Amino acid sequence: MFLSFDGIDGVGKSTQLQLTASWLEGLGHKVTCCRDPGSTPLGESIREIILNDKQLPVSLRSEMLLYMTARAQLVAEIIQPAMELGQVILSDRFLLSNVVYQGHAGGLDPAEIWEIGLAATGGLLPDLSIVLNMDLPEAMARLGEEKDRMESRGEEFFGRVQAGFLHEAQRDPESVQVVDAAGSQQEVQLRVQEIVQQQLQASTM
Repeated sequence: MFLSFDGIDGVGKSTQLQLTASWLEGLGHKVTCCRDPGSTPLGESIREIILNDKQLPVSLRSEMLLYMTARAQLVAEIIQPAMELGQVILSDRFLLSNVVYQGHAGGLDPAEIWEIGLAATGGLLPDLSIVLNMDLPEAMARLGEEKDRMESRGEEFFGRVQAGFLHEAQRDPESVQVVDAAGSQQEVQLRVQEIVQQQLQASTM
């Protein structure tokens, strides 16, 4: 089973991914966690360029393609081998975030990004993308003062990001499910576990 955790910055997806991994391991599952971009030497180098080198000009299309390159390596080096071993894979973001950030929010054609993305991953997509969602001002307040290139784009941009995630969930509800990220970490985790449990049952049928 392959799951991605997505959503606007500040919603707590990385925390929920780790809590979900611990819960699944407690149930006896072998779990591989990764982040997109990242988790490979190439991916981490690309992540540094995209997110942290604010002085380096990167066009929107270049940004989109850099994400694709990192993701292709992530699939080849981490995800595909874990799948072959029958492990559960939890990814902190995947192609859906690319579609939303550079497409719905950035202005590139989402359909084009889906097409390029499927070529980059060899057609691989998560069995389910879990989108954590909360009020935009609360998510923005969680980001703090030190922001990376993406987090620095402002509330108007993130409003488009949020709308993009909700649009994709409405377009393909079987593959993208929205979870209310308001409340305590444990309250949110229980909502996530309910969805993941359903996916586990579906994957074993």
